[in-house]
Amino acid sequence: MAGKTVLLVDDEAGLTAVLAKRLASRGLTVKTAASGEEGLAVLRQDPDIALAVLDINMPGMDGLETLREAKALRPDVEALILTGYPSVEAALEGMRLGAYELLSKPIALEDLYTRVTEALARAAP
Repeated sequence: MAGKTVLLVDDEAGLTAVLAKRLASRGLTVKTAASGEEGLAVLRQDPDIALAVLDINMPGMDGLETLREAKALRPDVEALILTGYPSVEAALEGMRLGAYELLSKPIALEDLYTRVTEALARAAP
């Protein structure tokens, strides 16, 4: 997965820090952002980002809006949606916008790692 960076975008700083640390310990390069706006700024600055993991429920710009903007900026970027409140509507909208998968919180690290590596394998080289 060399040269492929994962961007975690979630307003829950504690969770984001833990996930970033755990994914990094498995050899992944991880960046974090605390909001959709911050995530888009990181995406604009780092051409190595291949995957964005987005929380749906964030203040300001939510995960679906962030996904829409991210795909407009970088159509090649893969995306996973995380939510503590899964709904069919959110899943369908996320898929329509180009998300690889919608995942429910809390998520086991093994499951997240598996989905992240699958999405990175799909990402453009």
